[in-house]
Amino acid sequence: MEIFETINQFIDNLINVLGSAGAILGCLFILVESILPVLPLSVFITLNFMTFGNLLGFIISWVCTIMGCMLSFYIFKNGLSIRLYNKFKNNKKLVKVMSSIEKMSFRKLVVLIAIPFTPAFLVNIAAGISRIDTKKFFWAIVIGKISLVYFWGYIGVSLIDSISNPIILVKVFSIVILMYAISFVFSKKTNVR
Repeated sequence: MEIFETINQFIDNLINVLGSAGAILGCLFILVESILPVLPLSVFITLNFMTFGNLLGFIISWVCTIMGCMLSFYIFKNGLSIRLYNKFKNNKKLVKVMSSIEKMSFRKLVVLIAIPFTPAFLVNIAAGISRIDTKKFFWAIVIGKISLVYFWGYIGVSLIDSISNPIILVKVFSIVILMYAISFVFSKKTNVR
């Protein structure tokens, strides 16, 4: 528990020192994190929630996450896909992920993206290299990232309480189910498969 208190105190100090500039950096880091997974997305989302409040912090983090994922997707879709595919076609793990994402239904893709511990950079790269429909990937990102951003923002802001309170995890799980239901209706209405 001491490590969580230290992290929480570090974020508070960072917000006090950097102010709004810290949140702007947080937005930029969210964009970069979609390409370079070494940065902790949860910290930047938490920074936005704590600086701008729950609603505005959520919207800013959600939009930046979508932009970052699509930027990563397009980088690998345009220009790098053929070279990378030729380079990694013998990497069975990546080929398997690419194939799975390519064949995945819209609803399953939304759920995969909505799970907070899914490595977004891997999904973005695999989708970019694969032949997945851009419209399908975009809408899956838009819907799926809602629960991911909410999860990291909510957990980050109330880190210590969330560890000792399983109700928070039930709420997040409920949001993932809600995102699945929304993706189901969206898929039927727009014929995105």
